[in-house]
Amino acid sequence: MTVFFPLMNATMSSKVRRGRVVEDKRSRHCPYLDTINRSVLDFDFEKLCSISLSHINVYACLICGKYFQGRGLKSHAYTHSVQFTHHVFLNLNTLKFYCLPDNYEIIDSSLEDITYVLKPTFTKQHIAGLDKQGKLYRAYDGTTYLPGIVGLNNIKANDYANVVLQAFCNVPPLRNFFLEEENYKGIRRPPGDIMFLLVQRFGELMRKLWNPRNFKAHVSPHEMLQAVVLCSKKNFQITKQGDAVDFMTWFLNALHGALGGTKKKPSILTKVFQGSMRIFTKKLPHPDLMPEEKEALLVTEEYQEQMSESTFLFLTLDLPTAPLYKDEKEQLIIPQVPLFNILAKFNGNTEKEYKTYKENFLKRFQLTKLPPYLVFCIKRFTKNNFFVEKNPTIVNFPITNVDLREYLTEEAQVSEKNTTYDLVANIVHDGKPTEGAYRIHVLHHGTGKWYEMQDLQVIDILPQMITLSEAYIQIWKRQERDVTNNHAAV
Repeated sequence: MTVFFPLMNATMSSKVRRGRVVEDKRSRHCPYLDTINRSVLDFDFEKLCSISLSHINVYACLICGKYFQGRGLKSHAYTHSVQFTHHVFLNLNTLKFYCLPDNYEIIDSSLEDITYVLKPTFTKQHIAGLDKQGKLYRAYDGTTYLPGIVGLNNIKANDYANVVLQAFCNVPPLRNFFLEEENYKGIRRPPGDIMFLLVQRFGELMRKLWNPRNFKAHVSPHEMLQAVVLCSKKNFQITKQGDAVDFMTWFLNALHGALGGTKKKPSILTKVFQGSMRIFTKKLPHPDLMPEEKEALLVTEEYQEQMSESTFLFLTLDLPTAPLYKDEKEQLIIPQVPLFNILAKFNGNTEKEYKTYKENFLKRFQLTKLPPYLVFCIKRFTKNNFFVEKNPTIVNFPITNVDLREYLTEEAQVSEKNTTYDLVANIVHDGKPTEGAYRIHVLHHGTGKWYEMQDLQVIDILPQMITLSEAYIQIWKRQERDVTNNHAAV
């Protein structure tokens, strides 16, 4: 006997399907939350679909960690969920969780740690206490770490940028400014301006480095470096070794401009790093001229000393030429020089000759204003048409209590109340000029301990060991009891 079943018409079935979808969309609990694998989640890389390479409407699969576009019936995320039975996805823009292929939103407090890793936030109270404690935190993978003292992944040849980023991330007023997105969120930029991307990515990197709830004890600067490549028009790259001073110079000026700063309008960078100096310039007669002609020129107005005022974000210190003599054992001696010897460039008396293609000048420098944080760049590399040469001279410097009063003008000595500085960051270049590697020494303000970071490696280090390195960039903090860590007080 044949049995006939009543057929459900298309209208009824669609209503049922719609009814089920509506019911699913109202659902708040998901049976697949225990399939989430936090150990594979990595939100440091560019938010692109792994198939279409689109950055629009991208979801992260919380089971395998891959990124897919969309969640509709024919989307890559939907297909992935059906093919691999991976059900829990996170929208990387809205921070909402969804279960696919059923397509309903999941609301569960147990997922808050994932959204915090993707987008860490800091309260004013949290920021105010960052430098008052040195608590170790445990990452999801079991490793312990100090927020702020976190290794940065060297993707290929980007350690020159990593050390500069780590140094700036440990300058408290700069750090505090970028930890709060509200400080720069409202800055208006011209249509089509890409430079503000640099500000956004630096803020994101800063918050990841100081995140106390990381899943792993290191951070990849991939998105930050992609913004650098784009904004610098490929002058600085991930795959090609660069110079840390060149990168720092560009980064400071680019960030200052992107934050709306100009020569007259300050930004957080000029408030933290900018000082001023007087420059005395005297033009020299051409060396091939006769003595009588030189004397005649020296009395003219063109060859009289001119004074100008200039601001600076860092000071370049020149090393004496390294002598290549040998000792009794036929080994090269590494020359040494005290920091105060190379600082004499700014005492107002020391003259230095500067040569251009056509003319020669004698210049003297004297400081008129000291910034809250002073950056020294020790000039180790000289370039010519054929090769780059490195000066291996070791600079002997104290870690604390460096007094710069004698390098100020008489008026500035009266107005500047405190001129004593302590070291907070020391960037080192090891090896040959073109093949070397960078590492950084950083002071953790909460514990008062020094740490050495080289890519992903982080170790504690004795302060005495810092002075034995080939220092390249240094950041010094002015001693001031009444200055708080809030950027507004700088």
